[in-house]
Amino acid sequence: MMSIPNTSGVAAPKLSVPANACDSHMHIYDSKFPQAADAAALQAGASVDEYRLIQKRLGTTRTVVVTPRNYYTDNRVTLDAIQRLGASQTRGVAVLRDDVSDTTLRELHAGGVRGIRFSLYTPANAAATFEMVEPLAARIKDMGWHVQLHWTADQIAAHAEMLNRIESTIVFDHMGRLPQPVGINHPGHAIIKRLLDKGKTWVKLSGPYLDTQQGRAGAYKDIDAVAQSWIQANEDRMVWGSDWPHPTEQDKPDDAELLDLLGRWTTDASIIQKILVSNPEQLYGFDPL
Repeated sequence: MMSIPNTSGVAAPKLSVPANACDSHMHIYDSKFPQAADAAALQAGASVDEYRLIQKRLGTTRTVVVTPRNYYTDNRVTLDAIQRLGASQTRGVAVLRDDVSDTTLRELHAGGVRGIRFSLYTPANAAATFEMVEPLAARIKDMGWHVQLHWTADQIAAHAEMLNRIESTIVFDHMGRLPQPVGINHPGHAIIKRLLDKGKTWVKLSGPYLDTQQGRAGAYKDIDAVAQSWIQANEDRMVWGSDWPHPTEQDKPDDAELLDLLGRWTTDASIIQKILVSNPEQLYGFDPL
């Protein structure tokens, strides 16, 4: 089997992947769209054609493309990827500031975008600010969009009051970025749990390598308690994402191994079906097939 850029391994996942499975978090980096010079050094390229090989390997057919910080608020790379991967099977999450026009929001919606990402875990590199979250959340609520938050657990705890006020749907990136070894004992866990209980919050079961101390050599086992706690809290509000091309990682993980983690976090096939198929259908508005 041929190797694929930005991933390790070549084997298919051991997990039985259901039809219409969705990878709910990945990025495209395309040289035809200008990137910020400082960010391009972190992840220069990851094309739609390369990602199609990932889909074939994993057995996923639906995709959510998330604009990476390399493009600031230029979401053309994501809109282009949605069309090339298939508009009926692909959705997008944009990066925006509070000066975005209503016209642009409508255009992005027509192009398949269904959310705004606030990647503020390193505020100095962010396109937006914490002060922009509430106003933008209010503007997109009636569009059926969500705000997607890539924040540290400490930032989640510091902004708990704001999170409680937001009426639109909230999606937490990468399992809430709970640091190890504190994990589920971090105050951010209880905050997200309360929001999950309200029924309008989701968690992406993605990026286990971001907060692990055991790493791939330890099969990311220190992340198991975090992932399992989220599934137990609300299995109907979980989605899975590969985070391909893994821009934070110099040594790229094995995407099949990452998908197989689902089978360790739950052995219930009906829950896996929810996480990979019916939950993304609801969150992103895919048509049931």
